[in-house]
Amino acid sequence: MTREALKIATIGGGSSYTPELIEGYIKRKDELPIQEIWLVDIEAGKEKLETVGAMAKRMVKAAGLDWEVHLTLDRRAALKDADFVSTQFRVGLLDARIKDERIPLSHGVLGQETNGAGGMFKAFRTIPVILGIIEDMKELCPDAWLVNFTNPAGMVTEAAIKHGGWKKTAGLCNVPIGHRKQAAEKLGIPEDDLFFKFAGINHFHWHRVWDKQGNERTQELIDLIYGPQEDSESHLKNIHNAPFHYEQIKDLGMLPCGYHRYYYIEDEMLKHSIEEFEKGETRAQVVKETEARLFELYKDPNLDYKPKELEQRGGTHYSDAACELIASIHNDKRTDMVVSTENNGTITDLPYDCVVEVSGPVTAHGHEPYNWGAFPPAARGIIQVMKGMEETVIRAAIDGDYGAALHAFTINPLVPGGSMAKTLLDELLIAHKNHLPNFTEAITKIEKEQPDTVAYVTELMKSN
Repeated sequence: MTREALKIATIGGGSSYTPELIEGYIKRKDELPIQEIWLVDIEAGKEKLETVGAMAKRMVKAAGLDWEVHLTLDRRAALKDADFVSTQFRVGLLDARIKDERIPLSHGVLGQETNGAGGMFKAFRTIPVILGIIEDMKELCPDAWLVNFTNPAGMVTEAAIKHGGWKKTAGLCNVPIGHRKQAAEKLGIPEDDLFFKFAGINHFHWHRVWDKQGNERTQELIDLIYGPQEDSESHLKNIHNAPFHYEQIKDLGMLPCGYHRYYYIEDEMLKHSIEEFEKGETRAQVVKETEARLFELYKDPNLDYKPKELEQRGGTHYSDAACELIASIHNDKRTDMVVSTENNGTITDLPYDCVVEVSGPVTAHGHEPYNWGAFPPAARGIIQVMKGMEETVIRAAIDGDYGAALHAFTINPLVPGGSMAKTLLDELLIAHKNHLPNFTEAITKIEKEQPDTVAYVTELMKSN
């Protein structure tokens, strides 16, 4: 890109992560000629936007910069002539996540933000919104890059690229960053002296590692991280640190994503989630309390830097990765990053036009993933199932198709098939009716024909 005086817009600007985003821009003040930062949110997020926005202004001032920080509820004003648009919104706020977790868990089924029934419903709520943002962008900032770290990041990014037609989209996740840091620590080698190849889909990828001498260190890392004498320590704050089965990972020959726990050791993860549910301490409920404490900190008129407590929120490094991606595009830095992007044959086991999460340099024209090739059969089978599920979820979200939604629930490995899949789908549709306009017809039918379902959901949500 050649234009100076950048305008950057953030959808979901009232997020508790925004201070990290501002910190990331300040760290790159010599690389990014920022003139305007626009933080936009919805009416329900107005108070948080004002709180975090005031803090953002203090941070910019403390850094001695003359950037203009605008706070608005007018998305179109924020998008007008933007060079970069980042998205970090949560449709229905954290109360929606609580429903995603508690309703499945009330039936002894996993409830989680991006996996299982909860992850699919987050996609149902989010995909129509991202497509609406893209329609505005086509009119107001047709040359802008869209940097998405709204979860489920892979499905949202695929919807943007494949169905919204916004090719200049990159999806980001903080999980690979943690895996890179973990590998460097375990090997005692600086991160920049290691070469990483990640491949898969968001929250469902694997990776391999080499050193500067060309030696692959993957098997050594498997022993160091998952060996019989190791504690399989996880860098992820937001999921239970149950140990993987060493023999399985050794056979796989690749390092798993932390979220693979939900699939490789499903029973242990489900048991722990049910225990949290019974104590009224699901992850969403804990995060809601953490976020409330963060915003109390943010109200301090003397706070002009990112507080350390933000690292406990679970998504640390997300925002800094977004800033680095923007800097790499603007300056053609070719920073090696893990990005959700078009497959284009990078992973031969997945459709050419789907979105995958893979390593590669970020150039002025976007992400150039390294070729991965094929997976071993043990990984190939499950990732093809997961991608088929994602594609079905996206179709259901766009069309409001109940049959497609039920099919997605049936495909998903973390949702029992048959009557349970239908029960969970119906209950979650009722719970999220205010944020699922595409499913109005299906929801109306359930309300008319299944009063017991409506009553069950209403009663369960009283105990939040």
